[in-house]
Amino acid sequence: MKTSLSAKRLQTPQILLVDDNRDGLIVRKALLEEEGFEVQTAANGEEGLELLAGTRFDVIVTDYKMPRMNGTEMIQRIRQQNPHTRILLLSGFVEPLGLTEQSTGADLVMAKTAREATQLVRSVKRLLNQATRKPPVSQAAMRARVAKSTGS
Repeated sequence: MKTSLSAKRLQTPQILLVDDNRDGLIVRKALLEEEGFEVQTAANGEEGLELLAGTRFDVIVTDYKMPRMNGTEMIQRIRQQNPHTRILLLSGFVEPLGLTEQSTGADLVMAKTAREATQLVRSVKRLLNQATRKPPVSQAAMRARVAKSTGS
């Protein structure tokens, strides 16, 4: 029995990659397609948002540093439309800029390193296995947790 193209598309996880670095997009797309994912790419945040308007993606992987709209700005716009979208933010500047899940709104923040390929596949699979995105922790709740853990 053959599976129709639309039924197969519904079963295959849909990934959106957003990055202004063409070479990075090509490599990540090939890597994720090798894992069995269906991948679309966008060269910037605006193009990514346009694709999101017409397609449902299971995971969005976006770079942080892009012209006109950085990854955090894109994440904020996505969260306004669908707060439960699973998002992975990539950056070569995670440490210097202090990029975290709390500061960016991403579900995961990952540094671009020599181990990126393995971490990317593992992280996308982990996001796909999450039932729904956890709501962001408020600043007040975060301070209360820190105070409680330090005994203040």
